[in-house]
Amino acid sequence: MSHDEFPTDHPAVVTCGLPYANGDLHVGHLRTYVAGDALSRGLRRIGQQTAFVCGSDMHGTPVAVNAAQEGVEPREFAMQYHETYAETFPQFNVEFDNYGHTDDETNTELTQEFVRSWVANDHVHEKEIEVAWDTEEDQPLPDRFVEGTCPYCGEHARGDECDEGCQRHLEPGDIEDPVSTITGNPAEYRTREHKFLRLADFQEYLQGFLDRIEGTDNAKNQPREWVEGELQDLCITRDMDWGVDYPGEDGVAPEEQRGEDGETAGATDLVLYVWVDAPIEYVASTKQYSERVGSDAYDWEQVWKIDGETEDGTEWDDDWTDDGGDIVHVIGRDIIQHHAVFWPAMLRGAGYNEPRSILATGFVGIDGKALSTSRNRAVWADEYLDAGFHPDLFRYYIATGAGLETDVDFSWDRFAERVNGELVGNVGNFVNRALLFAHRNYDGTPDAEVSDDVRERIETALDEFEAAVRDYDVRTLAELATDLSDYGNEYIQRTEPWHLVTDEPEEARQVIRDCIQLAKAVAVVAQPVLPGKAERLWGQLGESGSVADVSLDTALEAPPETFDEPEQLFEQVEDDHIAELNAELQDRVEAASEDGDGTEDETDADLEPLETDRIGFEDFEGVDMRVGEIVSAEPVEDADKLLKLEVDIGHEVRQVVAGLAELHDVDDLPGTRVILLANMEQATIFGVESNGMVLAAGDEADLLTTHEDAPLGTRVQ
Repeated sequence: MSHDEFPTDHPAVVTCGLPYANGDLHVGHLRTYVAGDALSRGLRRIGQQTAFVCGSDMHGTPVAVNAAQEGVEPREFAMQYHETYAETFPQFNVEFDNYGHTDDETNTELTQEFVRSWVANDHVHEKEIEVAWDTEEDQPLPDRFVEGTCPYCGEHARGDECDEGCQRHLEPGDIEDPVSTITGNPAEYRTREHKFLRLADFQEYLQGFLDRIEGTDNAKNQPREWVEGELQDLCITRDMDWGVDYPGEDGVAPEEQRGEDGETAGATDLVLYVWVDAPIEYVASTKQYSERVGSDAYDWEQVWKIDGETEDGTEWDDDWTDDGGDIVHVIGRDIIQHHAVFWPAMLRGAGYNEPRSILATGFVGIDGKALSTSRNRAVWADEYLDAGFHPDLFRYYIATGAGLETDVDFSWDRFAERVNGELVGNVGNFVNRALLFAHRNYDGTPDAEVSDDVRERIETALDEFEAAVRDYDVRTLAELATDLSDYGNEYIQRTEPWHLVTDEPEEARQVIRDCIQLAKAVAVVAQPVLPGKAERLWGQLGESGSVADVSLDTALEAPPETFDEPEQLFEQVEDDHIAELNAELQDRVEAASEDGDGTEDETDADLEPLETDRIGFEDFEGVDMRVGEIVSAEPVEDADKLLKLEVDIGHEVRQVVAGLAELHDVDDLPGTRVILLANMEQATIFGVESNGMVLAAGDEADLLTTHEDAPLGTRVQ
């Protein structure tokens, strides 16, 4: 792994967290895969040799549980979803170079090879642990076969993860008040022997790894609390028969040790924990791609193997500057611990290269509320496709909705607004105006040179493209095409070429030549996020080949002399179509609520979406919030909701108008501690001067205050 600036001399691989073969895909899942696809396309565009790989996560207890409920074998159950995923991703223009699954031969062999390396290097030990047991069925309860209370936060937890509370990884035996998901009866703990990866062996290494890793702040900082404290060993085996077999003690896999009677000869009956074989699929999928195209075209070992490793794989150079390729993981933020702690330790113990970067995306909400599959509050992948929208519209919306690690809210109304305003009204409007005018007046590109100003603007966009890729900034990458189109629209409006054609023909040719060059640049920079639309624009320009195959500086090369009359690049999203989709979503949510207990989960609270535009620290420092106390309160004449408050903020007493009359008893307000926005612009409301703003939360106007008795006038920082 290197930290050389992209493009490097090393091959790169971009991976996405494996979709679990246990349910349908929704917009929350797709955010990660769109980001990974756009980033891999961007890396190729700047000249980085890149493979984009993934696969379906086939193992684990949820698959086994749901397969049993449907009366089929786990592999058959998981393969149905795997095949669905493999068909769905291309429909969103997510094009993996290889898409495998964890139950194939390549992953099985590599997983067992990893484990043998850990054993050989004395990183694995065995110990007795308490595992949940269903006494009625007389069987152990691994992972999702057991539910109960998280020992860390007290929330309801399932199997190996507190997914409704603190999101901590849980080891077998951690769950308190265990209940069997098979029978619903209370479970008991019994002693069993299991295998553990000794994470303490890698603690110093992991601390250095987190100092080196690139990516989102959450992926770099969140794991520090785990690696700075006492690292708990990772239980790498489970009591079940669905998964990759734990290798026998002599290094031979259990299935290879079975005798004629089918019984194993001295082999363990354990399978490997799903979070052992799942990330190794990244390696397996890369290897499969390399084997398909040939190592001359792409060598998986140059990416994953460390140069100059010793025979036992443990004594390599800790400098890590020239070893292996550049590994980029794009994941959801709920699996940071697995990728930033467990996975690098697993790689290190087997003599494999470490990741260069980990990018953890935020979650996706629906109409200001948490996405809830149990309540059918979700926009499903097939639902979006059935609505007839082009996949690039979703890709653009989800990529530009917020920075990568910030939560994004999906709303059909906002989707329509963004598509109609930014893609139809801006990008589509510009390229259609430019190409149509050029075709009708010049049959294509006018005979003129690109002006210096336009060339410099395109060069700036190309520089921004490279910077966005190197910073893993998918949002900026997605906005470059709209920014260039905005410049182009302003340029057309300012120059008015329709007036110049007759009076100033040479100047008209110059303007339209500039616009066609801008349109070509739009196609080049748009391709990572809008691959289908960029390809169509490329064809409308009369260009040969595919826009996916050209280099970044192609944006400055002369367009073809002739091209046909263009067609609209984007179509308007109609209001009545959006109204139908909103109604369908509402009906589904209501039906799911009627089928349930009629209550909302805490995570389903009706929240306004987060602001997508971030402010810098300097902007925050300009916000002057002070601790205050309400001295008096009285109604504002002719205003049912408003009160006139006198608020003491230490330096002075401020008069403030606040909408609290219907939500607070006026007589109870004097003496109440509040937070006042002191540098709010003065305003006159219903004839009363208001000199500040009292801060409150939500529709019930929950007044913000301080926990302790900070002096009046203390600034909030």
